[in-house]
Amino acid sequence: MSALSPGTAEVTAQKPSDPSGGPQAPKAPDTRKTADERFLRTSPLRRLLIRPELGSVVGASAVFVFFALAADSFLRAGSLSTVLYASSTIGIMAVPVALLMIGGEFDLSAGVMVTSSALVSSIFSYQATANVWVGVGVSLLVTLAFGAFNGFMLTRTKLPSFIITLGTFLMLTGVNLGFTKLIDGTVSTKTVADMEGFGSARDVFASTLTIGGVDFKVTILWWIALVAVASWILLRTRPGNWIFAVGGNREAARAVGVPVTRTTVGLYMGVALGAWISGQHLLFSYDVVQSGEGVGNELIYIIAAVIGGCLITGGYGSAVGSAVGALLFGMTSKGIVFAEWNPDWFTFFLGAMLLLATLLNAWVRKRAEASK
Repeated sequence: MSALSPGTAEVTAQKPSDPSGGPQAPKAPDTRKTADERFLRTSPLRRLLIRPELGSVVGASAVFVFFALAADSFLRAGSLSTVLYASSTIGIMAVPVALLMIGGEFDLSAGVMVTSSALVSSIFSYQATANVWVGVGVSLLVTLAFGAFNGFMLTRTKLPSFIITLGTFLMLTGVNLGFTKLIDGTVSTKTVADMEGFGSARDVFASTLTIGGVDFKVTILWWIALVAVASWILLRTRPGNWIFAVGGNREAARAVGVPVTRTTVGLYMGVALGAWISGQHLLFSYDVVQSGEGVGNELIYIIAAVIGGCLITGGYGSAVGSAVGALLFGMTSKGIVFAEWNPDWFTFFLGAMLLLATLLNAWVRKRAEASK
């Protein structure tokens, strides 16, 4: 008797026989359905339809064409540089905010956290009469601690992120104003322009690069780098899968072994990292910081992420989409100025873009699901 494993023997014994008594040859598998499914998975059209940023790309293209026709100066190289700079200041924060929203949460303290980061860096450097890079390092640690606090409180208390981050928003708003007045006696910090290390710090966070006779702010490079890193994390790493899983169904993700707490805390610390970069740019661009800045900017970051295809409910979105949303925001804010329109209409266009982009994204998703 030949040596067969129990599983193999059992399968052999269950094979049906033909009328002649011999074993019946197994039927060839029907590959038509498999081929069709494989074709659907690789269809370029379907891959395009399911991309979260498709709606924002269509909207951004329409806005670009619109302002190119409505404003003669919009297509000038200097104007496009201004648009990119305005977009980058939003995009640096929109990228980590988008990752957080994909993970099913959002952060109302992101705007004032930018100001907090700048204040810590400025006040510590000035009061300690240290190299400004010392203040930059301390600011990084403190800002990351703010993010970790948000994530820790959320995972421990099980309260909605709206409540947790609203509380952080109010606390940071009060601390920014009260601490600055306590230390400096006014609502703004002392200038750090004459301190050691200021020049090199400005080169890193607020310098201007001249390419082809056109000036570009270094924040554009920071923005591109963050988009690239965030896209790699989402699409090529295990933590990226965790982010989508946590945003899709937190309890199901925990049941299959996803480190939900660590992922959530890490996402909030990612927002804090973006706030630190933006805060240092704010400080080294203007030498001083107004303690009341940043209030309301958190909504702009969320809007950019939503326009870029992120869902409020989580589990869907992309870093590239948030970049396109920020670009659309920058084109609109500066395009109105170049067209010499009343800037009071800006919020109207922003709200209209938000609704149209959300509706377009919902329509695209339905079409993509129907094509499965």
